[in-house]
This record gives sequence, structure tokens and C-alpha cells, in this order.
Amino acid sequence: MTGTRRAAMFAMVLCALALSIAVPLRTYLSQRDELRDVGAEQQKLRETVAALEKRKSELSDPAYVEIEARKRLHWVRPGETPYIVQLPGDESRNTETERPSGKQAAQGSWYEELWESVTHK
Repeated sequence: MTGTRRAAMFAMVLCALALSIAVPLRTYLSQRDELRDVGAEQQKLRETVAALEKRKSELSDPAYVEIEARKRLHWVRPGETPYIVQLPGDESRNTETERPSGKQAAQGSWYEELWESVTHK
């Protein structure tokens, strides 16, 4: 074999090796990036679960539930006088949307209300 034939043969072997390595290398790199993204998402989900577990433990405490009911729903115990303090800047806040609605509960049972809502609409 002459020198040019050897060089051509070497170039063909080198191209074949490069082409056979390119696809698995591309797959490896894309899977590595995907694994990194999934790991980051998993970490975010772990943080969300931890926050929800903390919230669950807070809501299982009756004292915390009472505080939240007093704050959000403006509940008071019998004999207490409720006061709403308005601070400067509260004029733009709509307090009516923060209060529970004064609507009376329906007199019928839940399945009667459901049936009426289906038949009347």
C-alpha cells in the first residue's frame, strides 16, 4: 500500500469511529441534562412537601386554628366585643371581601339542593 492509500484508509476508519461515537455521545449528553433537570425538579418538590408538612402540623394545632379563624373570618367568642382597627392606607382595601358572606344556609339537604340545581338549569 502506498502512503496515500494508507492515509485514506486511516481517514475512513477515523470517520467511521467518529460517526459511531457521535450518536451515543449525543444521547449521553441529553440524558445527563435531563437528569440534572429532573434532580432540580425533585428538590423543588421536596421543599414543597416539607412546607406542606409544616402547614399540616400547624393546622392540627387547635390554638393555631383558632388564631386563623379569628384573623381571617373575624370570629369572636361569646361575650367578646369585636373591633376592627383601620390603619392609614387601609382605605383602598375592601374589607367586605375579607369577611364571610352573611348568606343563610339552605334549608334542604345537600342531595335535594343538588337535584334542584340539575333540574332547574
